[in-house]
Amino acid sequence: MVKEICKDDEVLGKKCARATAEDADVAQDVVDTMRSVEDCTCLAANQIGVTKSVVAYLDDEGGAHVMYNPHVMMGLQAARVTESCLSHDEPVKATRYAKVKVRYEELVDGKLVQRTRDFTGWTAQMIQHMCDHCRGKLV
Repeated sequence: MVKEICKDDEVLGKKCARATAEDADVAQDVVDTMRSVEDCTCLAANQIGVTKSVVAYLDDEGGAHVMYNPHVMMGLQAARVTESCLSHDEPVKATRYAKVKVRYEELVDGKLVQRTRDFTGWTAQMIQHMCDHCRGKLV
C-alpha cells in the first residue's frame, strides 16, 4: 500500500527496531511507496512512518530489492557527496564510500536469511543513505 512520505524529524531521528519476517507487509509498503514517487530509487521504512529496519532500492533495470536489518560492515574510497532525500527539502553533504560490504537479511520462503554482499557506485551510496535512516541519523 502506498503511504505518505514522513518528514517528522522525531520519527526519522529514532533508531529503527530490528525487523522480523512478520514485517513483510512493511517491506511491501516501502516498495509500493518507492515505486509511486517519481525519481525515487530507495526508501527506508521510517520514511513512511514505521520505525523498523527495512529498506528497499531499485537496481539499474528497475527491479526492487528489500533488505531487512542492513548494516554497512566496511567501506572503501570515502568521498564527500551531495545527496537529496524525500524526507528533507534541502540537499545535504555526506561522506559516502564508493564500495561497501553490507550484511543484511532477505525474506526467503517466509524466513529471514542472512546475506553479505559488496556494492559499488550509486547502489552503494543509496544503501549507505538508507542505513543512516535505520540508525536514526538525520543526513
